[in-house]
Amino acid sequence: MSVVRPGELGPVEIKTWREMQRSSAHLANPFLSPEFTIAMGEVSAGARVAVITESDGPVGFFPFERHGGRVGAALGGWVSLCQGIVHRSGAEFDADALLRACGLSVWEFGCLVEGQRWFRPFETLTQQAVVLEFADGYPAFLDELRGRSPKFVKSTLYKERKLGRDVGEVTSEFAVSDPEAFRLLREWKSAQYRRMGRPDRFARPWVVELVERLHAVDTPEFAGPLSMLYVDGRPVAGHFGLRTDTAMIGWFPAYDPEYARYSPGLIQHLRMVEAAAEIGVRSLDLGISNGSEYKDALCSRTVPVSEGIVRRRSAAAAAHWLRTEPVRRARRLVLDTPALYGVADRVMKRYGRLRGGRAG
Repeated sequence: MSVVRPGELGPVEIKTWREMQRSSAHLANPFLSPEFTIAMGEVSAGARVAVITESDGPVGFFPFERHGGRVGAALGGWVSLCQGIVHRSGAEFDADALLRACGLSVWEFGCLVEGQRWFRPFETLTQQAVVLEFADGYPAFLDELRGRSPKFVKSTLYKERKLGRDVGEVTSEFAVSDPEAFRLLREWKSAQYRRMGRPDRFARPWVVELVERLHAVDTPEFAGPLSMLYVDGRPVAGHFGLRTDTAMIGWFPAYDPEYARYSPGLIQHLRMVEAAAEIGVRSLDLGISNGSEYKDALCSRTVPVSEGIVRRRSAAAAAHWLRTEPVRRARRLVLDTPALYGVADRVMKRYGRLRGGRAG
């Protein structure tokens, strides 16, 4: 096994990586693609890839990020929505031996892809991510959605028609290259984070650089499409995500609050699914529901994603446990207790409103 910087991966290794993704549908997630890993390598000095080999060549690729000393985490874990080893079908790994070979005593993950049985003993929480399936095309998807969520479809399509009557023609574009549109989407999203009392991802320069690099990629195997919804030529909602040739993942959706009564984000999602289906994409992963009504309404199926920590027996791992476990247990208690989660959510939103008021 060798550990390299993402930019040191050669053409043969990248080709093998893509073949592994194509051979296992659950590994086709864009966050597991070499393009995302290479882009992370350009914005993070700690980005690494373990190339796991046997006599006949690579059997797995393990992207990770070194956070100092012997502590590591999933690559881009603060923004990545899918993590784990991309591997040959049937391959087996030993978590302790893998970390030792990477020079790590600890590896944290937050959105582990399903089927990574070698990490299962270290999982601390498993949740369900929402997936939209449209392999049979958009009309079939919409018919299925009408049968499962008739009120949602009726309401969304009515609001789209009303938006057109009240304001102007409703149009959409799946892959927008305009940097000003991308800047506007990020402004909407940052404002949403502040309203919700959540950390603003785009306040970190490395995140802005990462998404701009990914937005510039547009190949059949991988792209970072910016989808926008317009009314009378004015942008009112958008989404920046990632796609492979068959799968897409929801990442940064946002809309102009001035048009909130029309639910432009929902309209934009349906338009985006229609356009994605036309180019051969078969599914859209919206991430963990967390009680989101629109995600639950759109959901075709769910897939498990897990978080946890692999710790080897070492002084570094023990120190990490002492430093992080109390916070982790408190967070788990809040997530597992609806009353506490509701209070925490309300407090964060109130904080967001207060902070927004001071900013204004």
